[in-house]
Amino acid sequence: MELTPAVVLVAFLVWVEGSTLPYSSHRSLRKTFGLSSKDSLCNHMLKHLHNGARITAQMPPNVEGHWVSTSCEVRPGPEFLTRSYRFYPNNTFQAHQFYYEDNHCTKPSYTLVIHGRLRLRQTSWIVRGGTEAEYHLHQVQTVSHTAAKAEELSHRLGRSCRGATKGPWEPDRIYELWHEEGGYDCSRELNFTMHELQLLRLEKQYLHHNLDHLVEELFLGDIHTDATQRLYYKPSSYQIPLQNAKNHDHGCIVCRIIYRSDEFHPPVLPPRADLTVGLYGQWVSQRCEVRPEVLFLTRHFVFHDSNHTWEGHYFHYSDPHCKHPTFTIYAQGRYSRGLPSTRVMGGTEFVFKVNHMRVTPMDVATTSLLNVFNGDECGVQGSWQVGVEQDVTATNGCVALGIRLPHTEYELFRMEQDAHGRYLLYNGQRPSDGTSPDRSEKRASSYQMPLVQCSSSSQRSDGGRGDGDADHSLLFHNEASGRRGGGSKCTAALLIAALLRLCQS
Repeated sequence: MELTPAVVLVAFLVWVEGSTLPYSSHRSLRKTFGLSSKDSLCNHMLKHLHNGARITAQMPPNVEGHWVSTSCEVRPGPEFLTRSYRFYPNNTFQAHQFYYEDNHCTKPSYTLVIHGRLRLRQTSWIVRGGTEAEYHLHQVQTVSHTAAKAEELSHRLGRSCRGATKGPWEPDRIYELWHEEGGYDCSRELNFTMHELQLLRLEKQYLHHNLDHLVEELFLGDIHTDATQRLYYKPSSYQIPLQNAKNHDHGCIVCRIIYRSDEFHPPVLPPRADLTVGLYGQWVSQRCEVRPEVLFLTRHFVFHDSNHTWEGHYFHYSDPHCKHPTFTIYAQGRYSRGLPSTRVMGGTEFVFKVNHMRVTPMDVATTSLLNVFNGDECGVQGSWQVGVEQDVTATNGCVALGIRLPHTEYELFRMEQDAHGRYLLYNGQRPSDGTSPDRSEKRASSYQMPLVQCSSSSQRSDGGRGDGDADHSLLFHNEASGRRGGGSKCTAALLIAALLRLCQS
């Protein structure tokens, strides 16, 4: 699922101009996948997203206020944490990061307290719909919540950063890791950075169309999946959003717990049992999702637990509201039985195989791009048409979209119930370097945005339109790196792609 240099160049140049649509996106989706009223709930939820879900993005974002996590978050590592960030009118901020021993955030381990200043810059040219920012740290402090953690940090920092340690540390006392006038920086020993503040997006929506129930969500930049790269990584996607403590989902008990917490009274979330991951039924995106490499998409998965097959529908767009489709992918394959993860507490490991795929270009730019490629690398050469689906299994996938078949990926899943009792399905975060987890050692240790179950039945009205070897090439979102719509620069981009292609042949 690698992208050629030519395709990366085209993706970037075409993205600058935006997307043009020959007809309604919803009509196109129905035509492509045969969606009908028999899948009414799943279709309704996707259609709601494609209609923009009545979400507005504030540009530039006004982040002043108190923002908190809505659940126990999992960062690459894994690290289990909750966040509580305050942004003040004078552009300063105070951030609390509460770390835990367990995946339900019931056993506080230590807390980082970060003080600094944030300055919003320009609209991001890397992630459409985002805002770039600069931050300057004033001070970083830590408090250990157990004697064992205090001893560990004291010993660890005592060897590498003697400026911060004066004798053994004690729990429930605050210690300085870094100060702008201190002459030392012990926070690096903890692999600490606030680069997440370099990319922001603020979304507002009224739940259930109730004007008295405003929910504000703050998306901050993603964390690199390779811990050794975290200090040098500039975000190109987002983490799970924080909610405004003043304007949050009223059912969010976790929000209220975190809101009342501080470094000496860390939030302790309600204990809950790990849910067994049952891959059955149908699951859809809850929002327009963002991936690295300027990719926007929604997903619809169908799992057949009777024979361990699955189907994946991936709807790709050129905009952060998922209104302007660029191409869609339908994939099929098989998956293994799940095994409890020995690395990520609460996670379940699977192996997915992809062996069947169909592609539908949804705009002129993507169609032209697919027609550029010669030979048997992506469907029938020169035959692509807007809105017309092609099976690319016989050509071993589609090199133009960075997908090769057959393909194997090592996945990580977990399940939860949200505050409203709905089942949520998380699968592994994609590697930040654009590769795929095609070996067990590359399996994720953190998760993407969750899908919500829309049906407990795996029976679709279109019969899956496959051979029963269900497979989800879009659980693997490196597969497609985001084709963006047409415009005056599209032709130039395609010509460059063709020239590069000739030079490589």
